[in-house]
Amino acid sequence: MKVLQTLPQHDLNAVPAAVKAAEASGFDMAVTMENKHDPFLPLAVAAVASNRIELGTTVAIAFARSPMVVANASWDLQTASGGRFVLGLGPQIRPHNERRFSVPWSPPVPRMREYVQALRAIWRSWETGEKLAFEGEHYRFTLMVPNFVPASSGQPPVPVTIAAVGEHSLRLAGEVCDGVRLHPFCTRAYAEDVAMKRIGEGMAKTGRARETFEVTGGGFVATGATDEDVAGATEWVRYRVAFYGSTPSYWPVLEHHGHGDLGRKLNRMTKDGQWDEIAAEISDDVLRLFAAVGRHDEIASAVETRFGGLSDAIFASTSSEMQPDLPADVLQDIHRVAIRFTGFATGW
Repeated sequence: MKVLQTLPQHDLNAVPAAVKAAEASGFDMAVTMENKHDPFLPLAVAAVASNRIELGTTVAIAFARSPMVVANASWDLQTASGGRFVLGLGPQIRPHNERRFSVPWSPPVPRMREYVQALRAIWRSWETGEKLAFEGEHYRFTLMVPNFVPASSGQPPVPVTIAAVGEHSLRLAGEVCDGVRLHPFCTRAYAEDVAMKRIGEGMAKTGRARETFEVTGGGFVATGATDEDVAGATEWVRYRVAFYGSTPSYWPVLEHHGHGDLGRKLNRMTKDGQWDEIAAEISDDVLRLFAAVGRHDEIASAVETRFGGLSDAIFASTSSEMQPDLPADVLQDIHRVAIRFTGFATGW
């Protein structure tokens, strides 16, 4: 099983040392998120400061950017990294699209399908000389002159993954993408009973193979060298579970366990400004539905129990502000957990 490490994003000057340390420790991939900072810039720095480790966004907000803009950034990152870049996209929810990014909202699944298809059409045009002629309901790309075609570096296509929680987006991931970024707000039961089944339906529609489709995430990891360290990490996870649980988009996961009322209560509390009180609503039993918990000497076994047979890669941390101190021998133990994924398809 792969283990992903988050890159610092508060200061690009901190990236070289961080990515070199992650690579030396044995992490498999260094990733960025789109919260307070841009997700692409740190990866550009990381690409030229590292040699082996994979790099990826998890996730970049899609609809705030034209597919052409993302195609350019991804192409350059794939070239600079020597083929180590994986693009992760997410739609974000309607209020953030309309009020934070000031972009129009439309049903996200059909729009994301076009987004991924448009990216691939643009990249094929650049790599093969194929005429750019993508015309959909949401995106139209029909102009590409030689002056704007980047030179090929002979790299394989950029793998495209999307964040997915609901059944329609999960099915879309299996249908058109190279992988899925399961949200940390996901339980093993939801992954087994809902996520993997919907992904499988999408794969069957287009004949994709599970071995070339990477499943990333699907829960939290709370670990540390001592019981006290684990307790601190657990409390951080408790708040994140409460935070995500307050959002209606994530309630299907709670409903799957009969905890729909908890989500509605958390939502009311956040609307009343009770942000400091929501974590107390998450019991230990609920928290452990979402997380593998244990000291360093216990965590590999906990990861296998929580994620084994489902996820191909997990996040050591889901925050660029919390850098986990996972020793190399612990990473090696997690690497021994068997996975289905063998590698992304490389053909154009």
